[in-house]
This record gives sequence, structure tokens and C-alpha cells, in this order.
Amino acid sequence: MATLQPVVLFFVFGVLAGVIKSDLKIPEALYKSLSLFLLIAIGFKGGVAMSKYEIMEVLPIATAMVVLSALIPLTAYPILRFIGKFTQADSGAISAHYGSVSAVTFAVGVAFLAAKDEYSEGYMVLIMALMEIPALVTGTILARAGASGGETKWGKLMHEILTGTSLYLLVAGVIIGYYAGMVKMVEPLDKMFMDLFMGVLAFFLLEMGLLAASRLKAVMAKGVFLISFGILFPMMAGLFGAYLGWIFGLSEGGTMLLAVLYASCSYIAAPAAMRIAVPDADPAISIGASLGVTFPFNIFLGVPIYWEMSHWFHTIPV
Repeated sequence: MATLQPVVLFFVFGVLAGVIKSDLKIPEALYKSLSLFLLIAIGFKGGVAMSKYEIMEVLPIATAMVVLSALIPLTAYPILRFIGKFTQADSGAISAHYGSVSAVTFAVGVAFLAAKDEYSEGYMVLIMALMEIPALVTGTILARAGASGGETKWGKLMHEILTGTSLYLLVAGVIIGYYAGMVKMVEPLDKMFMDLFMGVLAFFLLEMGLLAASRLKAVMAKGVFLISFGILFPMMAGLFGAYLGWIFGLSEGGTMLLAVLYASCSYIAAPAAMRIAVPDADPAISIGASLGVTFPFNIFLGVPIYWEMSHWFHTIPV
């Protein structure tokens, strides 16, 4: 098993601070600023790397992987509904969270590969940005039959998804990075968005640890099933992502990042969209599972496991 990355320890100490009820607090303005920086930086780095590819080389594989990502909420829903015995609204909302992606988990994966000096395809960040949409729409469709309060306002929902901060800044970062790479003007911005990336990620993970600690009660109240689902389902989804990366001929690093994307779950974009689309769903359950169980599992153990999955697939003779 790979060595634990030092940046992950910031998350561990954030959780510890919450558990022991330390008075440690990250100012909300700083937390929001760190979020904005990470989203732009991830997009920018990916856009610069994408500038080395022809668009038509990237489009088919990106489209296929995004369409296939809709299978994640479709698989999660019956498990939650019929085994976990959650309501239809909650099952759909949780499925949407797990079909969607976490930019911070992706960032930890990128940091993991950087520490190993492993290559990955730059267009993975584009796939990450696009994967938000099918998961949130699919989860909403699954959930609506169990939610009261009239029909879903699809126009409002799609506007929320497409113009939300996460997706908007990721796409903006990709476009700016792609342009900078094409005109060979990356250097004026690389000190900001590349050299400072790990330090900002460390601060952000500290805050994520504090937030995760605050969700532990909600998770424990729902029992063993939710904890088991929050660990086992991402591993199953990650294995599927690693398999797809191998089938599509990605590098070991790219395969791992695809596994990370399939295994990660949203705690920013999905709650905002589900608040509009599925008002009957209990946000404490979905956010508690994603932020209280899956996020810490992924950054602490999951990312190294997904690397091992990728490495294993790439040892199979073609």
C-alpha cells in the first residue's frame, strides 16, 4: 500500500479538532476563497494539459465516460431503496450525490500522482466537470416519484446545475488554461495556480476535517448500513472506473483518476441541486454519508486503493 500523503494529515487533524471540541475554526470567507481557488486551479491545470491534445481525440472518450457515469446512480438507487429501506426521495438524492463527483477528492488524486511523478491525461478534468450533469438529472428522476410538492421545475434545476459555482469555475479554468497553453503564456499564472496548489489544498482539507466531524452524529444515527454503503459502494464504483480506464487505453495515472471520479461523491453541487429538485429528501443523510463517511475514506484509504486497482489492470496482457 502506498505511503499516506502528508496533505491528507491536515484532514485527519481537522477531524480530531472537531472530535475533541477544539475552538479551531477556519473563517468562512477564507474557506470560500480556498474553494474558489481550488476549482479554478484544477480547471486551469487540466486546460493547460488539454492544450496538448486534439479536441476530436478527446471528445469521443470523454463523451463515453460521462454517459457511462449515469450507471452509478442507477446502481446505487436499488441498493438504497430495497436493501437500505430508505424512502424513494432519500434514495434518489443519495444516489445523485454518489453519481456526482468531488473536486477535492480529485485534487487529492492529482497530488498522489504528482508525489509519484506519474503521468495522467489532462482531459480528465474535463470529464470531471461534465460528470456532474447526468448524475444529478438521473438522481432527480429516480427520486421524484417519492417526493411531494408538485412537478420538478426542470428549467430551474438545469440552471442551478449548469451555472453553479463548481461547474462554472471548473469550465472557466479549463478554457483559460487551454487558451494559455495554446498561446504559450502559462508562465505568468503557473506560480499562482500550480505552485501554491498543494498548500491551499492542505488548508481546505483542514476545514473539511472539521465539517466531517460535525456530520458524524448524523451518520451514526443511521447505523451500520449507511457506513457500509459509504465505503463499499465507492470501491465498487472505483473498480468500474478503473476497468473503463483500462478498456479505453488510459495511462495508469489516468485510469486511477477515472476510478477516483467514479468513486467520489459530491457534497457541494449535489446538495444545492437536490434542495431544489427533491425537497422531501433529508439532506442530513446524504451529506452525512458523502462527507462523514465516503470523503474521509477516499482521501485516507481510497485513493491508494484505486491506484492499486489501476496498476493491477495494467498488468493484464492485452
